[in-house]
Amino acid sequence: MGMTISEKILAEHAVQAPGGAGKASVRPGEIVNVRLDLLVGNDVTAPIAVEQFRKMGAEKVFDREKIALVPSHYLPAKDIQAAENAKRMREFAREQGIVHYFEVGRMGIEHALLPSEGLVVPGDCVIGADSHTCTYGAVGAFSTGVGSTDLAAAMALGETWLRAPETAKFVLHGKRQPWVVGKDLILHIIGAIGVAGALYQAMEFTGEAVASLPMHDRFTMCNMAIEAGAKSGIIEPDDITLRWVKPRAKRPLRIFRSDPDANYAAVYDFDASKIEPVVARPSRPDNTVPVSQVGEVRIDQAAIGSCTNGWIEDMRAAAAVLKGRKVHPSVRLIIFPATQQIYRQCLEEGLAQIFAEAEAVFSTPTCGPCIGGHMGVLAEGEVCISTTNRNFVGRMGHPKSQVYLANPAVAAASAVLGRIGTPAELGMTAEDFYALE
Repeated sequence: MGMTISEKILAEHAVQAPGGAGKASVRPGEIVNVRLDLLVGNDVTAPIAVEQFRKMGAEKVFDREKIALVPSHYLPAKDIQAAENAKRMREFAREQGIVHYFEVGRMGIEHALLPSEGLVVPGDCVIGADSHTCTYGAVGAFSTGVGSTDLAAAMALGETWLRAPETAKFVLHGKRQPWVVGKDLILHIIGAIGVAGALYQAMEFTGEAVASLPMHDRFTMCNMAIEAGAKSGIIEPDDITLRWVKPRAKRPLRIFRSDPDANYAAVYDFDASKIEPVVARPSRPDNTVPVSQVGEVRIDQAAIGSCTNGWIEDMRAAAAVLKGRKVHPSVRLIIFPATQQIYRQCLEEGLAQIFAEAEAVFSTPTCGPCIGGHMGVLAEGEVCISTTNRNFVGRMGHPKSQVYLANPAVAAASAVLGRIGTPAELGMTAEDFYALE
């Protein structure tokens, strides 16, 4: 029997005693030690990992070029505790000579920054002390989130153990409707299978609709695999992947593809042509409804950005909706790009000017409002439409606030309308959408 792309990557990275590397095959449920191509920590999780690293008696990291430390969650520091956490991570990076430490002003949200910097490439095996590390599956890597203690051990050893997951295949065929992007496809899937529908599975996305997606939409889909309980999300590399990766890659690529006779725990089929823009209502990502059925929902805030939808294409979509328009007087619109490079592109392309003229807040890269950290925390009773990945109770602030999830164009249109709505309600057409594609 053949193997899936995830099983092949784990088999290739398997560490066998004594000293052997690689296995002929890996099967779901098998416990494997795997060598790692990259380890990721941020200003929330890395300080804990550093403490555990020292407690275990480790003195040197296994490879200073295979660890990335990114201060993104509460930076620029929102308070003294955030500043102290960032300082601990910064000092550890200097002490250990960590090559890939990204300071404020040069950083970004790690899940957009690291693939953009060419530090994650097809065929990699990556762990990160952040649940959305599964984002990197968009380039054809096996990547998953772990705890800070596991990160500490891996920083010392260069390997970790994993239980090989089953794989569920999600086939999306047909042509997408206008204003339907990767965010809508993944929300539709999560709504169909539930927040535990892919529990500890690798979600493998394929089909005509996936093959037509640009990279930023693929990152969005793999990023939100964790919202269905998955261990990872992954898309086989194709020409779109390689055109994006090759100019950035810092190392050779290794292309893996699923075998025709690979075994899947489940296969789901979706007709993308029947999916319209999707909204996830409070307070679960699977509480989804087509935007046309969301009803009259007044909003106090809109947030566009994050590791899920902070790419330059997301910024362009928001700008296209906002150009020549004003944010509704009762709404705050906060826009936060995913990396400093994307921030600069917004300046160079005039997008920042559009945001400012629309009376939106245009922020430095930060996770900020996504985790209720800063730059957009919600008060009691407030309602926000957001392009982030989670809408749990209290996720963005007060436990009695509410968060709806949507794509960037819908969020921008809602900011103008003062309620959840669509670009079409502002007179935008399918041609406007295809111009962005």
